[in-house]
Amino acid sequence: MKIAIHHRLGSFSAAWIEYCQDNHIPYKIVDAYKDDIIDQLADCDIFMWHHHHAIYKDTLFAKQLLYTLQVAGKKVFPDVNTGFTFDDKVAQKYLLEAVNAPLVPSYVFYSRSEALEWIRKESFPKIFKLRGGAGASNVRLVKSKRQAVRIANLAFSRGISTFNRMDHLKDAWRLFREHHLSWNSFCKELVRSVISTDYAQKHGREKGYVYFQNFIPNNEFDVRLIVIKDRAYGMKRMCRKNDFRASGSSNFIYDNIDERTLKIAFNTAEKIALQSVAFDFIYDELGNPLIIEMSYGYGTKGSSKCKGYWTKDLKWHEGTFNPFGWQIENLING
Repeated sequence: MKIAIHHRLGSFSAAWIEYCQDNHIPYKIVDAYKDDIIDQLADCDIFMWHHHHAIYKDTLFAKQLLYTLQVAGKKVFPDVNTGFTFDDKVAQKYLLEAVNAPLVPSYVFYSRSEALEWIRKESFPKIFKLRGGAGASNVRLVKSKRQAVRIANLAFSRGISTFNRMDHLKDAWRLFREHHLSWNSFCKELVRSVISTDYAQKHGREKGYVYFQNFIPNNEFDVRLIVIKDRAYGMKRMCRKNDFRASGSSNFIYDNIDERTLKIAFNTAEKIALQSVAFDFIYDELGNPLIIEMSYGYGTKGSSKCKGYWTKDLKWHEGTFNPFGWQIENLING
């Protein structure tokens, strides 16, 4: 069995390549952006591509290519079930509701009048989100009806940019002050905050819908759990200072993970038949865990320091492990 891997710096692909080399698994590097990608894959049984939400050309065709190859009989990562809600919080809402997963109450509207009517009846604060974005980007705390009305009016007129320059600059400054970002890296982010991103320039503004979630106060952290078939690992991500958001904080705790979140994560991943997924949890006012979001793609900075992993029977396995190897093993053996 031969594996084709689209290689991108900073993605899962380096770990996949290393695993194949270490375990003498036949593989080859392919270029998904080339017109002859189908021919490149002719002698391969598996295609793996860690496509990225902020690379505009990935968003144009990655899911379609992977689906096409899956229909044609090849094994792919991510497959349709795993990847179709990637970077789409609205799709995640529908999917998690459909399988009765415990989701933070979420609301989406496709007309200005319905959105304004809902805002009129609701209490605030609420969380506003664009359907795409990671690391808590495009996520705002909406403190009042008046602010929510302004957002709805904007969403159904000129639209909302996927890149918030001021938030980007604030995050860069925070990471620099907390020594998570070098001076050179901070300067690069400063320039980016002025000229925007390639994705935002090409994608344009989000418009024609508005999406809110309930704001649940007093959460000092969220729980990030990554499930790869019958194994899982994760951590607590502490909230940023003076902020409700945990994603992007770079402050992790690896102890005392709630067993209930593990059960929910394993059960939900199995219901949807996901190859690999990261679930983020917070707790409601009664202490019940609720899913905020899910994603097949996730950062590895925090998870690489996990002290072990759980199997589906909730048994803890202490020691180092290779989740990217698990992804390959599951494709070969599945």
